[in-house]
Amino acid sequence: MFERLSVMLMKEFLELRRDRWAMFRLIVPMIIQMLVFGYAATFTVHHVTTAVLDLDQSQASRSLISHFVATSRFNIVDMATKQSEITSDIDHDKAVIAIVIHAGFSRDLENGKSAPLQVIVDGTNSNTALIALGYIAQIVANFSTEQAANRIFPSRSGLAVPAIGISVQMRPWFNEGLDERWFFIPGVIGTLTLMQVVSLTAFAIVREREVGTLEQILVSPIRPVEFILGKTVPFFLIGLGDIALVSIVGIAWFHVPFIGSPWVMLVGSSLFLLAVVGMGLLMSTFSRTQQQAFALNFFLLNPFFILSGFAFPIAAMPKLLQWFTMINPLRYFLVIIRAVFLKGVGFAVLWPELGALALLALIMLTISVLRFRKSLD
Repeated sequence: MFERLSVMLMKEFLELRRDRWAMFRLIVPMIIQMLVFGYAATFTVHHVTTAVLDLDQSQASRSLISHFVATSRFNIVDMATKQSEITSDIDHDKAVIAIVIHAGFSRDLENGKSAPLQVIVDGTNSNTALIALGYIAQIVANFSTEQAANRIFPSRSGLAVPAIGISVQMRPWFNEGLDERWFFIPGVIGTLTLMQVVSLTAFAIVREREVGTLEQILVSPIRPVEFILGKTVPFFLIGLGDIALVSIVGIAWFHVPFIGSPWVMLVGSSLFLLAVVGMGLLMSTFSRTQQQAFALNFFLLNPFFILSGFAFPIAAMPKLLQWFTMINPLRYFLVIIRAVFLKGVGFAVLWPELGALALLALIMLTISVLRFRKSLD
């Protein structure tokens, strides 16, 4: 068996070596997608087009506007003089945010009262609007703290005492700079590997059936199990190479720290790839042509990506979808790879995710092999 399997593996690698275009497809697109997704996958919003209507025209209102100008988050495109100009800016997509400072703003601040600030948001892009509102809240909070520190009030002794405020000091762990790429890059590694390995596994076996070489192989001394192993083991090794390649790009180019154990990463990646290979093999049993495999690939991978926790928290999803994510190997691998990269945790912490991947790999490979053998018979 091992001699026939080694011959099968030798055949697959020789075919891959002779196909230079295949080598190009396995390496270059992964690096390009890693670079593109690494820069594009972010929730950070810069240069939000903003219109300002200052009806107070005071030192305090101008100071507040300067706080917005000083950041790179907002780009003030119009200093309006009346309400109709604000409405026009929003309607014609000239501005996403409009800030209205009403008359009496500085007077309320001097009297220690709450000074209302009107913020008008174009809600057609709710994601950008919510992020911009978060930035505005931070800027206004900093401005309020400065104003409170500048106000003084007399104490019982007659001395001037500065207003007392609460100082919040944040200390993020594992990502002190809150760099979003440190969160997204490990997720991109898992996502690209899933798409690559599933596609290769499903298309390679379907291609053998479509061109008619599958029957020729089966009449040889090679048994079906040996054929399945010979077809899937190369993709497992290719997947390990892909993970190593894009991980190196993420560490060297995007400076994402890797503080965990390579052995934990290797075990997690191996279990993930076994589950992914089983998924691709299962897809091949439902496909007779490459067009069918492509359609099934598109139908399954998109939901697996969205329901993996890559960008959208699983806890915020409906219960039914949360249960569905339990059969998604990418969900568990993202937890493993982010924990290994940023936290440096080991088997003692990640054993639930590793166990789930091992169970998924066993189930998917078993069902896939049984269905594949039945389809061959």
